[in-house]
Amino acid sequence: MAENHYDTLEIHPTASQAEIKQAYRRLAKQFHPDTNRAVDGHERITRINAAYEVLSDPSQRQSYDQWLSYGNWARFQATENVANRQQRARAAQKNYQHRQTGRDSDEQLQRWLHQVYQPVNRMLGQILSPLQDQIDELAADPFDDELLEEFLIYLEDCRDYLQRAQQSFRSMPNPSNVAGVAAHLYYCLNQVGDGIDELERFTTSYDEHYLHTGQELFRIAYGLRREAQAAMKDIQ
Repeated sequence: MAENHYDTLEIHPTASQAEIKQAYRRLAKQFHPDTNRAVDGHERITRINAAYEVLSDPSQRQSYDQWLSYGNWARFQATENVANRQQRARAAQKNYQHRQTGRDSDEQLQRWLHQVYQPVNRMLGQILSPLQDQIDELAADPFDDELLEEFLIYLEDCRDYLQRAQQSFRSMPNPSNVAGVAAHLYYCLNQVGDGIDELERFTTSYDEHYLHTGQELFRIAYGLRREAQAAMKDIQ
C-alpha cells in the first residue's frame, strides 16, 4: 500500500495549497542534509518530494483524492508518473505549430522581424543574461529568506517574459526562409520553460539537483538563442 501523501507532509486532507507549500518547505529544510547532518533524510526527502509533486498540482490532487477514497493508493502511485508524461506529451504536441507559409516577400519578413524575432530575442536575453548573477547572490546563503525571495522575484519576472515571448512567437506564421531561425527560437523557449520549472523546484526543496538542472537547461537555451542570431545574420 502506498504511503498517504497527506501524512507524509503532516497536513490534513483539507489543507489549502498555501498550507501544502508551507509544509513542504518546512520539511524539505528540516530533512535536507545541509541543514541537519545528523538525520539520514534521503528516503524521507524522496517521499516528501513525491507527495508535494502530487498535492501541489490541483488536477493531480483531485485524481489522488478520488483514488484515495476508493483505497487504490498502490494503483495510483504506479500510474501517476505515466499519466504525467502523457499529459506533457499531449500539451507539447498541441502547443507546437509548424510555421511555414511559403511567402518570402520582404514586407512579410520585415513584419516578422519586428513582431516576432526582435521582441522574442530581447525577452530571452532578459531571462538568460541575469541568471549567473542571481545564482551567485543566492549562493551566499541559499537558506536566507531574503536572498531566496529575491531569487523568486527573478523567477516570476522570467515567467512573465517567457509568456510574453511565447505570445509574440505565436502571433504570426514565419516566412519560409526563416524556418530555421523560428525552430531555434521554439526549442529555446521550451528549454527556458523547463529551466524555470527546475529552478522553482529548488526554491521549495533546496535540492541542488534542481538548481544544476535548471542552469544546464538555461545553458542549452543560451546556445539555441545564439544559433538563431547567427542564422538571422545569414538571412539578412
